[in-house]
Amino acid sequence: MAEAASQIEMPVGVVVRKTPGVTRWARWNWRAVAVLPGAGPADWVELRREGDAIEYHAATLPLKLWADETEAYMANLSDGQPSLYLVLRDEPEDDQPLSAFLITASPFEGQDYADSGEEIVEKIPMSAGLIAWVRDFTLAHHRDEVFVKRRRDKKRIDLVEDGKGDARVRQASDVYRAPRRVLQ
Repeated sequence: MAEAASQIEMPVGVVVRKTPGVTRWARWNWRAVAVLPGAGPADWVELRREGDAIEYHAATLPLKLWADETEAYMANLSDGQPSLYLVLRDEPEDDQPLSAFLITASPFEGQDYADSGEEIVEKIPMSAGLIAWVRDFTLAHHRDEVFVKRRRDKKRIDLVEDGKGDARVRQASDVYRAPRRVLQ
């Protein structure tokens, strides 16, 4: 019997909506609103315009699923709304407003990028087809890890003399004692 691939990939287009900002400090508000499974290449192609709101097919990125990450995918699928996580970078030297860097189905990886504070991480709801694709891969590759309780070493810890400091320094008294006043 042939073993299933430990990694699969699908191109996913990212739809980003540009709306006017609500404060004077942010002229525009950019928000990832949808994904297009199996999309072709794109680079900020305008899809739809409604008044001041414009939707762009910002980029097409590979959505990769790894057999080692199935626990994260299980956590995502058990969420009320399974989602993809899009990592955007604000690169001022680029002529585009934002640069789509990565798309992932792992909420743990998305959290890692969000924690750095350098990137913008957007949560995009998955379609039913994407949910089924991620679920099928996860069920085929997920293996529960058996909990193994760690045992203590047999080393005796009662032989340590507390307060003596470094064993290489010869000193008979407690090194953590309060200093004494020296009278002259």
